[in-house]
Amino acid sequence: MGAGGRMFVTPSSRKSESDPPKRAPYSKPPFTLSQVKKAIPPHCFQRSVLRSSSYLVHDLILATLFYYVATNYIHQLPQPLSFVAWTVYWAFQGCVLTGIWVIAHECGHHAFSDYQWLDDTVGLVFHSSLLVPYFSWKYSHRRHHSNTGSLERDEVFVPKQKKALRWWAKYLNNPPGRFLTVAIQLTIGWPLYLAFNVAGRPYERFACHYDPYGPTYNDRERLQIYVSDAGVLAVTYGLYRLALAKGVAWVICVYGVPLLVVNAFLVMITYLQHTHPSLPHYDSSEWEWLRGALSTVDRDYGILNKVFHNITDTHVAHHLFSTMPHYHAMAATNAIKPILGEYYQFDGTPVYKAIWREAKECLYVEQDEGDQDKGVFWYRNKI
Repeated sequence: MGAGGRMFVTPSSRKSESDPPKRAPYSKPPFTLSQVKKAIPPHCFQRSVLRSSSYLVHDLILATLFYYVATNYIHQLPQPLSFVAWTVYWAFQGCVLTGIWVIAHECGHHAFSDYQWLDDTVGLVFHSSLLVPYFSWKYSHRRHHSNTGSLERDEVFVPKQKKALRWWAKYLNNPPGRFLTVAIQLTIGWPLYLAFNVAGRPYERFACHYDPYGPTYNDRERLQIYVSDAGVLAVTYGLYRLALAKGVAWVICVYGVPLLVVNAFLVMITYLQHTHPSLPHYDSSEWEWLRGALSTVDRDYGILNKVFHNITDTHVAHHLFSTMPHYHAMAATNAIKPILGEYYQFDGTPVYKAIWREAKECLYVEQDEGDQDKGVFWYRNKI
């Protein structure tokens, strides 16, 4: 997966993987959001119900096909072929369901159609089916987009300053520790974030995506948090009934393991989009929306870029114009690169190498020595 090597700004500026990453610019950009928008063809902002639905139907057909083959034929295979077949099913089904997750995520951004009620209906159904509290995450994710790169107000993967590191951080700053950290992150990181706000913005009191009265939400949003909880509970009850009818092992094999794959990809994608040695973070003295929105990086997942509806390699454009549908995001990305110049960040390092590198290099953030009066922070790894 991935194009190999590290790339910033333009395809011609390739670097070897041993080269230190070039820092992204952190000064106020010489362009405005309006100027960036004018560079994008107007049709890129048009949402089509039929076209958006076609991607959803395509993914649902694939998921149904994989389910049919798995439940009707794998049990007929001898060992160890059946185990191999289950492994293939888990990988393929997990990737397709990640694509469905991305479409539901677009619904939360009002990028699926021109009808908010339709977007919320589709998003609620398909995020709930993947045990995601749709409205809860929609609102916390919206705040992430409103505060990207802010050390005080961003919502997810908020880097710690060195003084805030826990005592055990130094004992995990080695290959076995990094492996354990990444493994935990990819397996249970997503449910830990939803339930306990792990790796999220620190609040004065306990924050949870299932709590309608949590500090993340305002009074206008609380009723919809109940709706989100009801959606997740309904799917959970359906899984319970399936387990009674088919057995726990059947539910784990058909649904549970692919869901783990979805959760792992979700965490990996988000982590790598916002964690990179070249990306700055800002405190309140320096942060502004455009600079924060540009503090993200596009990645290359190879063929999975298409499977994931290009959420992986068009994330910069997505942060600038989150209501743009995914099927126009690549054209928009190509259009804004000349305007953004060095402010556009792309890293083609294969993701399995990138996640290990970022786990090693990006432990905390601090200001450059001699620039303590500036509110610009960079990743460090010396504990």
